[in-house]
Amino acid sequence: MRLWHRTLIPHLPRQQLLGQHRECCAMRGLGWGKKHATVDYVFLYPRAWLVRYHLTVTDEMTNRGYKPAEIWHDPCYRGKRAVADEHVNTVAAQDYPEHDQEYLIECLENLREKGHDLQVVVGLDEE
Repeated sequence: MRLWHRTLIPHLPRQQLLGQHRECCAMRGLGWGKKHATVDYVFLYPRAWLVRYHLTVTDEMTNRGYKPAEIWHDPCYRGKRAVADEHVNTVAAQDYPEHDQEYLIECLENLREKGHDLQVVVGLDEE
């Protein structure tokens, strides 16, 4: 699994959006720090960055009529089996430096391979 480039979140197909929510839940909880080649970079940064990213995902889910559990909007929440992190401040969180223009293109190519061409939607249509 990957964290999709933030600019793609409002345009992600249903399956990818809901999958992103599951991935964020797992990583915020007991999966924090567990090695995974595609998302290891996330653990180089404060947990608040992941929480801020996840809030973007859950906001988009809500915009589409899905109802993610409200508890996930609490930045300190880490899941039912993980100890809450009382020191998460999402105000200072930012985008991952790895999520640059090159990564956006990589994500778009990955989605296209899955049958979802979002090039035009995000303004990167090929000429």
